[in-house]
Amino acid sequence: MPLSKKQKYLQIALNSTLSEARSIILKLPSDQRIILEAGTPLIKQYGTRAISSLKEFWNYKNFGPQQTSPDIFTLIKDIKNKNLMNKKMVTPSIGGPYIVADLKCMDRGFREVELAKSAGASAATVLGHAPIETIDAFIEKCEELGLDSMIDMMNVEYPTAILRKLKKVPQVVVLHRGVDEEERNREKAVPYHEIQRLKGEFDIMIAVAGGDTIREVQTAIFNDVDITVLWKKFYSSTDTTVELVNEFLREIR
Repeated sequence: MPLSKKQKYLQIALNSTLSEARSIILKLPSDQRIILEAGTPLIKQYGTRAISSLKEFWNYKNFGPQQTSPDIFTLIKDIKNKNLMNKKMVTPSIGGPYIVADLKCMDRGFREVELAKSAGASAATVLGHAPIETIDAFIEKCEELGLDSMIDMMNVEYPTAILRKLKKVPQVVVLHRGVDEEERNREKAVPYHEIQRLKGEFDIMIAVAGGDTIREVQTAIFNDVDITVLWKKFYSSTDTTVELVNEFLREIR
């Protein structure tokens, strides 16, 4: 499921445990506007298994347990008995999940992208504060392996200055107010003011992380954000998980 610049997305960052992630994913609507994120704490706790597990949970939710393929002799027997003609063939109406591996890469760009790809990620993140050489290597490897590259600009004062130094720009720039910033510095705002400057100069998509209320989502959409990243309300599964997701999805149409 490649990202489309004509569509707005809701990215749900899963940062707790695989058990909580599974519970949340199984409750989510089967909507291709939903992006799953293997959050940094989840990856640090479980390694790349965190990425592959999110994919398994989503596929189980939508397609059920994988069936073992019949052997060739069973197939020949079925064809002779014309049993296959009576079997209902089901084509899934929704593809696999789009998964962001929130690596926050600072070095070894090639290797970290390889690890994310091998685990089934669709995209991965590198920090804007990483060396330019690392960011270039990261984007190059993402392009080679078919992943979308995302640069997290948390605590970067001038994101455009970073992008101008790169050999190629990424698919997505993440404007990010960190969790500790939000909790310890209430005056620190999500940098919405950077969006038009970035989009005016570069052909990119913008993701914004750091807001978790409907009002903040509305602000993000008003400011032409492509991907709204949420985590706090999805740290653990609750009875209101589906209601919350549907409410957020209504806002990003």
